Amino acid sequence: MPDANFAQTQHNTTLLGLMRYFALLFSLLLNRTCPTPALLPRPMPPTSEVALKRDVNLRVSVRNPLNDYEVRENVVFNPSETREQDEGAREPAHHFALKWEGSKKMSILQVLDDKEAASALKKKKAKGLQPRSMTSEDNGGWVPILAMECRGLEPYAFHPMSEEFVITSEGGTTFEEEVELGEGDWADYDEDNDAPVSMEGIEFKFEAV
Repeated sequence: MPDANFAQTQHNTTLLGLMRYFALLFSLLLNRTCPTPALLPRPMPPTSEVALKRDVNLRVSVRNPLNDYEVRENVVFNPSETREQDEGAREPAHHFALKWEGSKKMSILQVLDDKEAASALKKKKAKGLQPRSMTSEDNGGWVPILAMECRGLEPYAFHPMSEEFVITSEGGTTFEEEVELGEGDWADYDEDNDAPVSMEGIEFKFEAV
């Protein structure tokens, strides 16, 4: 998927507290060694799909936009659970927060739902970047799967664990337990349709919108 409307996150001029939008993008290559029809073959069947769950823990690493050396690695949050806030708190509802050394303000990360993401993308005039599932038509391209609003921090790495994704084979079988994509490839067997399913060249990246 073209990503010309994204700006790379290689900036150090962001002020703490400034609001920026980030998208988590997902890409994979085909497993050309697969001898029988499988998930994401060439060409990929139209019913094949990879989807990010919205009610599980996600693990990322973030950095201070004013200092690339100040980072927090492997922080975990759940897009379906907002953090409890004290009465009168000035920050909007969010899913993760931290305070960098020397800063008086909290830096926050908020995962946007579909409506919020559509509104943010409209303001940025970024078309075709609404988070969605990856399908057969996205073969080899980058697909936005998550949108976030960040203030005072920048996500720079996504670390898959084992429960974040649901994979659907061309035969309609779903795989959602122990789907580990952190090694860059994944394989299983679709017993209902007597066919192997596999993916390779799996990559993730964050980009500012």
